[in-house]
Amino acid sequence: MILWEALGSVLIGLAVSYGALRWLPARYGQFRPRSLALATGPAAALFGALIAHSVLGPGHTPAVLAVSLGVSVALLSLLVRQGEQPRRSATA
Repeated sequence: MILWEALGSVLIGLAVSYGALRWLPARYGQFRPRSLALATGPAAALFGALIAHSVLGPGHTPAVLAVSLGVSVALLSLLVRQGEQPRRSATA
């Protein structure tokens, strides 16, 4: 059962990271290197699934996958870099 949770969480992480790179509008900013974003999604989802499985125990697969989705989205949101904003000089 834990194998399916791990596989499902990795697939969720890949889908979230690919979707964020593909469909996130440019007005929200850009991701740092694409490879970092593609690696962070599955790793964060797997970590979230591990923590959730440790806390909830076996038999709570939908909850574990939901937690892995949340952790993946949360950590990917930390990689978003704001767009270029005009700099203000110190004398202004």
